[in-house]
Amino acid sequence: MSVRLLLATPEAVQLSVAAAGYDIGSGRTLPSVAVVVGLISVVIGGLARARSAGRIGVGNRRAGAVTALALGLTSLIIGGLHAANSAGGFGTGNGLAGAIFALLLGLIGMVLGGLALPRSRRTT
Repeated sequence: MSVRLLLATPEAVQLSVAAAGYDIGSGRTLPSVAVVVGLISVVIGGLARARSAGRIGVGNRRAGAVTALALGLTSLIIGGLHAANSAGGFGTGNGLAGAIFALLLGLIGMVLGGLALPRSRRTT
């Protein structure tokens, strides 16, 4: 099933999802991507924060913090723009809930990256 899904055209996937009784509107795609980017930002920011405190691994601490900041900002901007331009409220299929969740995750990722950044400059 997964092989056919990977080789299928986007229209076929759209039809099969719609046949199952759930239609993914085009208004939900961008906030969904922003939520995934925000979630990645939170994970990378948490790992960078843990590395900067010396609790786990030896990685490039500064790169993780900067990546979390950049991805968090991206999620924050995309979610904010979509929430501002979304017509309708919750449950209309316009992706407003996803945009708000992307804003939240982007903010958390930026805070974690920002907290890890000053610690990444210190040498032990």
